[in-house]
Amino acid sequence: MHLLYHPFGIVLQVLALVHLVKRRGEYYWFWIILIGGGIGAIAYILIEVAPDFALLQQSFAKRGRKTQIQRMEAVILDNPSAGNLEDLGEMYWDQGEYPKARDAFNRAIASRSDSLHAFYRRGQCALAMEDYPAAIEDLERVVAKDFKFDFYEAAASLAFAHGRTGDAARAETLFQQVLPHTTNLATFYRYAAFLKTEGRYDEARAEAQKILDRKRTMPHHQARRERPWFQRAQAMLKELNQTPKRAV
Repeated sequence: MHLLYHPFGIVLQVLALVHLVKRRGEYYWFWIILIGGGIGAIAYILIEVAPDFALLQQSFAKRGRKTQIQRMEAVILDNPSAGNLEDLGEMYWDQGEYPKARDAFNRAIASRSDSLHAFYRRGQCALAMEDYPAAIEDLERVVAKDFKFDFYEAAASLAFAHGRTGDAARAETLFQQVLPHTTNLATFYRYAAFLKTEGRYDEARAEAQKILDRKRTMPHHQARRERPWFQRAQAMLKELNQTPKRAV
């Protein structure tokens, strides 16, 4: 056990602290690692570092998807069916290549215009590219036929797009219809951002705080996955706390 304290324990502490700083982890881990020595470092590594190997696996899988994309591109040369084009668009979407994904869904819709998923995903691509009018056109079509599409994510995205184009009334209506039915932190963050844009600072603070409060009852693995939204909510709350309590 003495190896956990010197010198191997010191090495573990250094590695754990470096990881903690890079990942912007919880501050209490600093004291656990510092005071707990090698044992504290091992506890941190088991709880916080080990799950990162899953992210590494995802990275390798992402590289594998590039090969799949190349194969699908070759298939489409011979068989540019709507289904194949949707599959290709989905692959591009997963890779974050939104212009290419949007083009694939454009071609799929031109071939077959009865797929809600194609319109939904094309709208999501437009949203990611900040082409809000185009996003609204596609997402309104989807929501009109199925308000619950993708567990209310279509309606939530539509609300966000309307907020970005200045249609606050439509955005507010949609958000109020969606929020009671979703647990998606992205939706709650978007609503807080909408309130902030509208100058409704007290309400925005309350919504940002609700996101942070969810972390207390959330399983550790889920909280880790949702960490980017907690960080964004924290940053928003910090910014809002520097603004007047009421909009002028």
